[in-house]
Amino acid sequence: MEAIITIVGFLGAGKTTLLKQLINSFTEKGWSPFLILNDYENANMDAQQFTKQVELKSIKALSGSCICCSGIVELRNIVNRIPQRNKGITLIEANGTSDACSLMEFLGVGINERFLPPIQISVIDVKNWQKRGEHNELELNQILVSSLFVLTHVDKTSKTRENEVIEALKKINPFAKIINIHNLDASLLPALLPTKNKLQKIEHQKTHWSSCSVVLPNLPNHNAIKEICRKIPKSILRVKGCTLIGTEKNYTYFERTPDGEAFIRPFKGIPITGSKLLTIGPGSDPQLLHKIVNSVLN
Repeated sequence: MEAIITIVGFLGAGKTTLLKQLINSFTEKGWSPFLILNDYENANMDAQQFTKQVELKSIKALSGSCICCSGIVELRNIVNRIPQRNKGITLIEANGTSDACSLMEFLGVGINERFLPPIQISVIDVKNWQKRGEHNELELNQILVSSLFVLTHVDKTSKTRENEVIEALKKINPFAKIINIHNLDASLLPALLPTKNKLQKIEHQKTHWSSCSVVLPNLPNHNAIKEICRKIPKSILRVKGCTLIGTEKNYTYFERTPDGEAFIRPFKGIPITGSKLLTIGPGSDPQLLHKIVNSVLN
């Protein structure tokens, strides 16, 4: 039977980093992963980043809906249409504001019998855990029904802080295993069992934030990217985009994490969405983004 592993975690926690690590590990061990990506805006941009690890036919991007509610039927249909493979495994990356309890409650209903009951992994940003202000409740909700906690950004904080976070996690979900991302053995994941921890409901609208995207013109240099990221209000928790820089022929990808740190790296290939600036979080508005981009370029 084929395992289904869903990966949840707050925006910027490191879900994509974990996913890339798991894909490499499973592929090296002879597994055949199928990847499903969910995001509010243009999940296809993220999907393209995996095409050197996984064939395009084994990647499905699900944009514009949330797989914990409005997108759950589409997600279930996608899973049921996944072709049967030798040593197949399905990996699902949920968007960073998913209601993880609702996702696990509904995903397992109506799945083909060839699949095992879904397992959930929570990615825990040790540095920023429960420092989300009004979004702390959502972050707590995301760990309640996980079978494994994967700790990230441990190198950016102290051992005391790491131990404090681990103790807090054990109190909330004592059944989950806890491991540092650098020590994770992917071969153990298919053997994980669904958690015995209890579901808890969250006001569902707390998991639904505004999002938007705009066409991004060519930018003169990397400093322009950093300035755009700096000017976008902190209430907008996730910023990402892809564009051409100066006379370069290859595209550049960038993202800003919830703590304001900007990362820039080469984009693999040509984005099928074209050059875009995308934001997720309260205050996301196309007019605001256009105003910020124009102010940087002028």
